[in-house]
Amino acid sequence: MRKLISLARFCVARSASAFSAQLLLKRQFKSVSCLASPDGLFTFLSENTVDVVLLDMNFTLGDNSGDDGFYWLAQLQQQFPQLVVVLMTAYAGVELAVRGIKAGATDFVIKPWSNEKLIATLNAAFELAQSRQKLSSLSAENSALRETINTKQDYFIGESTVMRELMQKAMRCAPTDANVFILGENGSGKELLAREIHAQSARADKVFMAIDMGAISESLFESELFGHKKGAFTGAQTARMGRFVAANGGTLFLDEIANLPMHLQVKLLRVLEQRQVTPVGDEKSVALDVRIIAATNASHRDLNNDTLFRQDLLYRLNTVELTLPTLRERRDDIPLLVDYYLNVYAQKYQRKKPTLSRATMNALTAYAWPGNVRALRHALERAVVLCVGDELCEEDFFLPQNAANKVRATPNTLHLETLEKNAVMEALKKHEGNISQAAKDLGLTRTALYRRMEKYEL
Repeated sequence: MRKLISLARFCVARSASAFSAQLLLKRQFKSVSCLASPDGLFTFLSENTVDVVLLDMNFTLGDNSGDDGFYWLAQLQQQFPQLVVVLMTAYAGVELAVRGIKAGATDFVIKPWSNEKLIATLNAAFELAQSRQKLSSLSAENSALRETINTKQDYFIGESTVMRELMQKAMRCAPTDANVFILGENGSGKELLAREIHAQSARADKVFMAIDMGAISESLFESELFGHKKGAFTGAQTARMGRFVAANGGTLFLDEIANLPMHLQVKLLRVLEQRQVTPVGDEKSVALDVRIIAATNASHRDLNNDTLFRQDLLYRLNTVELTLPTLRERRDDIPLLVDYYLNVYAQKYQRKKPTLSRATMNALTAYAWPGNVRALRHALERAVVLCVGDELCEEDFFLPQNAANKVRATPNTLHLETLEKNAVMEALKKHEGNISQAAKDLGLTRTALYRRMEKYEL
């Protein structure tokens, strides 16, 4: 729907001219409104959708200074900055029209006009108006998308000693642009920590984009991350902006980076080293300004195996390395997490927030939670949905039988590995998951204790 407004001076000769222009333009544009004076212009614009305004430079009889046109042009730019304005002037006013373009007008038409020239000028103006509208719409969509992407679904909760130490380290590196490498088991909150770092950085008002590296098809890896040019390959009917460019200025979170095959690790390393990306099928590179936060649930042993993970890529990623503790290592945080998620799910399902008995809370705290915070969260959501009364009991969480006492169980055996495993479990239980204290009690270093925990899958 192309709509145009034509403004001409209020006099007999000009009105006749405007009337003839209106007849001509109605063949080309769906709606053409002709105002004899600009006095009602802003009321009309506020009540109607308009693409182009054709504005005369003079509205006062005997005045050829163009002051009227400049005044209304300035008002239009202030009130409707996206509106396309074409000036209309006589031969003697060409210099005025040029000044008008410098002041913000898109083009000008000389009176008496050529019908072909008038139509061509206004068609070009209409195309520009459409482009501006699409750009404005795209900008609004991107803004909404960024707000959605940047919205944290959960808070990063933790007041235990190990969590405080971790957050202190994270907050020291957050204001910088240093790459961060987060290690942690599945469900421990790696993306939440990455979002927290982004929120405390100088890029907080920019996009935070998370990518699951293990979920991207190898054949689409470059297209997804680096983008592609139209016609670059079969099916590339339109150009595509890659994730790296889309996150420019912000933070790119590469989750499960260790799942990336070796031959794709090389391509990622090249982009990180050169700080630029070349879309598939294009020869022109795009400069990158993104902060990289990567994460994995892989062990140090696997990461240091150069047949599984490139060491030069590891060095590029882990400028700062953060290790997220498991939930069993920070049991003191479980009551805080339980209270938070009970509030969340009670509100979500419009139910009264249930309470927990001391025995139930002790059972939740004692359980090892193999799935970490994610597993606890799901268990709480299920309990809120299925509970009958106002108090949750152990049965509402479907925990394994005698889960609270599982850590204490000691088999009647002299098998060395079994005894060692039980000793590690007892120490972790005794010190409520505090690695430093448990290692000291066992006479081990933290690293040696971590190796045994990996060995016995604790």
